[in-house]
Order: sequence, then structure tokens, then C-alpha cells
Amino acid sequence: MNERLLGILTDSFWKILLPGLTVTIPLTAIAFTFAMLIAVAAALIQFAGVRGLRQLCRFYIWVFRGTPLLVQLFVVFYGMPRVGITIDPFPAAVIVFSLNEGAYCAEIVRAALESVPAGQLEAGYCVGMSYLQTMRRIILPQAMRTAFPSLSNSLIAMVKDTSLAANITVTEMFMVTQRIVARTYEPLALYIEVGLIYLLFSTALTRLQSAGEKKLRLEQAVQDAAN
Repeated sequence: MNERLLGILTDSFWKILLPGLTVTIPLTAIAFTFAMLIAVAAALIQFAGVRGLRQLCRFYIWVFRGTPLLVQLFVVFYGMPRVGITIDPFPAAVIVFSLNEGAYCAEIVRAALESVPAGQLEAGYCVGMSYLQTMRRIILPQAMRTAFPSLSNSLIAMVKDTSLAANITVTEMFMVTQRIVARTYEPLALYIEVGLIYLLFSTALTRLQSAGEKKLRLEQAVQDAAN
């Protein structure tokens, strides 16, 4: 590696990492939070079989799972102004990532809810709980424990998918890298560098996932011993 290339990589590392910490991570955290709210609501509606709303949830999931994320970004950011709705790049990315990820997570949570034995719901009724109390105190905690690994994988995938936000002018890590490449003409080294930074973020989340799964296993073991 020549001195010029080493200097470029050293200088660009912090220029790429900073938007990763100030844009990529906040975008992921905000969008995934909203996605989980959407997912839990959609999963509970489907689990309860609420007529009308259930079909609406199925339609939403069908649309957002069946169309590319990049197309959804373009429709919201470039297409909506044609009908008089203009959204800034970062909020547009949050909206699209939330809706897209919410559709996938809704199916994860729904499957986890259906994996809880039906007797758990009946047991809640027997001790005088309402449907909502039973769902909140008994069914949902067990379902979320089951769904945790899959939801964690979705979060890690979202970190990498945020690179697509560069296509709607969000100044995140990948867009910054593209600008540096255009100035330095070192695409191979710089794209490998940004890839390694994404890998660093994903590795940190993977470690947190492992710690979370270990904690859940210990809690389950304590609960089983108590029973």
C-alpha cells in the first residue's frame, strides 16, 4: 500500500465513521423503533382476527414485502412531490424503513404469538384477567422472547440497508464514501473500508444479540425452576 493511499484511507475513516454515528445509527434506531410499534400492532390485530383491520394489515404486509425497498424510497421521496407532498430526505427514509421493516417484523411477531400454547390465554381468563391484560402480561412477553433472535437479525439487516438512503440524498456513510471516491479515484480501497465499518457495526449488534439471548435463556431457566 503506497503512502498516498494510506493517507486517503486514514483521513477518510473518520469522515465516513462520523456520519455513521450521527446519521446511520440514529436512522436505524428511530426507524426500527417505529417498525416494532407497527409490527406489534399489526401482529396483535391479526392474532385477534379483527375483521376488516386484519385484511388491512395483510394488504399492508403484502405490499411492503412484495416491492423493493429502493422503489419504496423513490416513490416517497421523488414521487410524492408530484401530488404536492414533499418530505425531507431523513424523515422520508425513516418513514420508508419503518413501514418496510414493520411489515417483515409483523410476520415474525405474529408467528411468535401463534407459537404460545392456547392454554396460556385460557389461564389468563381463569385468574380474572381481561383479553388485553392477558396479552400484555402473559402472551406477548413469551412471544417476544421467541421472536427476539429473528428481530435482532432484522435490526442488523436494517443497519446495512440504510446504505440505500444515499439514493434519496441522505448523507450517511455510503454517500460520504461515494463523494470521497469521486474526489480520490480509489473505489476499491474506499468501498472495502466502508464495508468494514458496516461490519464493525453489525458485529457490535451481534454481540448485543448474543448477550440478550443469554439473558433470556437464564430468565427462562429461573422461571422453569420456579414452576
